Amino acid sequence: MNDMQKTYILQTAKNIAMLGLSPDESKASNIVARYLIAQGYNVIPIYPRLPESGEILGCRAYVSLQEAFSDLALRDSCGQGGTIDILNVFRKSEALESVASEILALKHKPKCVWVQLDLHNAKAKEKLQNAGIVYEEDSCIKLEHRRLLG
Repeated sequence: MNDMQKTYILQTAKNIAMLGLSPDESKASNIVARYLIAQGYNVIPIYPRLPESGEILGCRAYVSLQEAFSDLALRDSCGQGGTIDILNVFRKSEALESVASEILALKHKPKCVWVQLDLHNAKAKEKLQNAGIVYEEDSCIKLEHRRLLG
């Protein structure tokens, strides 16, 4: 994506799901999520080992992509008729191809998949772009937001 496309996506997005959002405040995913929340985004955490509260950073959390992107979760997290604009991915590069397959199997797909800094997978990129999903990889959404909209 070029800077104009990134700026447009960041300016128009409201709901950002974060796959791999750790409840550990020292982890990069948690730091990025706190920044995004402070910027006014609605963050939807996806983490396989939920805390007892069922929340991360005060946001209702889900254990899987399927759960977070279900009709009920979208209504609860994003409002009536809501969609997830960006799926921000904090998973190892070797897991990205299977994540892409999971995304393509969803009834409701994100408009954009944004894969964090130092993470990349050519097959995942190809699959998602061929399905018409905007794809950004090896790029920190927090750093790009700050740089472009700071």
